[in-house]
Amino acid sequence: MKSINLGKFQIIPIMLAPMAGVTDVPFRNIVKSFGGVGLMFSEMIASRAILQNKEKSLKKCQKQKFDINAVQIAGNNPKYMAEAAKLNQELGADIIDINFGCPVKKVVKGFAGSAIMKDPKLAREIIQAVVQAVKVPVTVKMRMGWDFNNLNAPEIAKIAEEEGAQMITIHGRTRSQLYSGKANWEFIATVKDKVKIPVIANGDIKIPLDAKECLKQSKADGIMIGRGIYGKPWLLNQINEFLTTGKIIDSPTIKEQKQIVLKHFNDMIEHYGEQVAVPLARKHIGWYSAGLHGSTEFRNKINRMKDVEEIKDEIEGFF
Repeated sequence: MKSINLGKFQIIPIMLAPMAGVTDVPFRNIVKSFGGVGLMFSEMIASRAILQNKEKSLKKCQKQKFDINAVQIAGNNPKYMAEAAKLNQELGADIIDINFGCPVKKVVKGFAGSAIMKDPKLAREIIQAVVQAVKVPVTVKMRMGWDFNNLNAPEIAKIAEEEGAQMITIHGRTRSQLYSGKANWEFIATVKDKVKIPVIANGDIKIPLDAKECLKQSKADGIMIGRGIYGKPWLLNQINEFLTTGKIIDSPTIKEQKQIVLKHFNDMIEHYGEQVAVPLARKHIGWYSAGLHGSTEFRNKINRMKDVEEIKDEIEGFF
């Protein structure tokens, strides 16, 4: 795969999707430590929340020690989206991504995320406002459409290109599907045919072979991994190696995975403090344990624990 040009950056076209409650700074640091990743997007940040200086939102978008700081924003007001983009740029964002893809009820109820796809005129106004507000590259992430009667991703992608967006990511599902069914990689090719800017394929990429097949069907310029990386922060490097050399890298041994889990947990404690980190870490610890003998009992124990040292002891004993 060829690298992608985004402003001053040459980017490996293997990317980590923005995922609320998942792609925080500790997780992105773990993913980066394995290599093979081009862009890692922040958790989605509501435009109003950051403009109101909410501490939780500011923590998500502060510049970190990544090669490239890519921040995703969501909202339905072009003015607020532009202001949020500008503020993120001032805080160190190198790339601004606009969310037209989130299917979560809370988000679409406020007519943001994938709900924007129902209003191409508003989509254009938002992209135009954000692009004009910042000097860094702007990208857009979307779904195929609101439902199967409104598969308008090619139209929205063309609008994005016309208004100055430099890359499009398509999740191969409609909003109405949420995460059910199978991602339609072939549909992404219809978007690729519509625009000249890079198109990134997203959805149901869980192993290196999926990545190769997705690229074949979608004709995309790159791939973005979301839920497939749960509990496997080494996956992007495995995919990069496979697409580059054809070789499959083994996953870390169980002993190595134990050290990864402990480091991730410690990083979360350092980043958030114990009180916030413990409940947030439970899902990650559960994902790391998935498929291993006794994992259900282990997860049940972890989910009841509040003491940091007890949790570490349990991790030590399980892996």
